[in-house]
Amino acid sequence: MVKIERFACNMLAENCFILSDETKECVIIDCGAFREEERKAIVNYIKKEDLKPVHLLATHGHLDHHFGDNTIFTEYGLKPEVHEGDRVFMENPYNAATTLFGITLDYELPEANFCIENTSIINFGSHTLKVIATPGHSGGSVCYYCENEHLLFTGDTLFRRSIGRTDLPGGSMFQMVSSLRLLAQLPDETVVYAGHGENSTIGYEVAHNLYMDR
Repeated sequence: MVKIERFACNMLAENCFILSDETKECVIIDCGAFREEERKAIVNYIKKEDLKPVHLLATHGHLDHHFGDNTIFTEYGLKPEVHEGDRVFMENPYNAATTLFGITLDYELPEANFCIENTSIINFGSHTLKVIATPGHSGGSVCYYCENEHLLFTGDTLFRRSIGRTDLPGGSMFQMVSSLRLLAQLPDETVVYAGHGENSTIGYEVAHNLYMDR
């Protein structure tokens, strides 16, 4: 069974998730830890649980989901695994820090590993995550789906009763609608772990989210 720990990070309350199982291997999804206490909380949790991180996964390339990548790289030697479609964001985080957040990024982030593809399978411990390409919020947005346990990590594609913005560079409402229709085909009991806000389920979103349609 997958154990999931959530950390709300940075000025946008971005959700970083750590997934682990009985083998003690774990994956980290979207490490947006910006403040020192956020970084320490994540590292301390990994140490307390005696976990072995094997992947640092990204749902997309926006900086608020990557502020803490350098901590994970320093501690565990992992580079963020990102879809090629979001290369432009990953290669110039300093510009994003200034233009989007009004701050100066005074530390280096590790280079990204653009290894996430539309049909990738991520293995950790005794579990697998399937990559579902969901462009719309950005060109390289993806979701990670644990089919056996009906868990879906949606980044900024799908929120509880809402969706991610499509008016940023690389965004597309046309693509977003197609992506949401794809997610709507998953089982109703699938638990949605979004990049911001609280959990939901696919069934709840189909019933209550104006953007979801079967």
